[in-house]
Amino acid sequence: MQVLVRDNNVDQALRVLKKKMQREGLFREMKARSAFEKPSEKRAREKAEAIRRQRKLARKKLQREGLLPAPKKVLRTR
Repeated sequence: MQVLVRDNNVDQALRVLKKKMQREGLFREMKARSAFEKPSEKRAREKAEAIRRQRKLARKKLQREGLLPAPKKVLRTR
């Protein structure tokens, strides 16, 4: 993974690197590999993730069809 440092701005480059690593799922993978996960725990985790994914897809489908109100957008000020 490569990040360009522009105008000696290391802080911005670190932010960009962190964002790229999050998108790639590296933090999640490092956390998972830090300790051994028993096969039964792995199955339970993967099953819970699949259920969460399905619920999210169903919720989005209902929102698209207009049967569920869309979530309110939060305006962030800097």
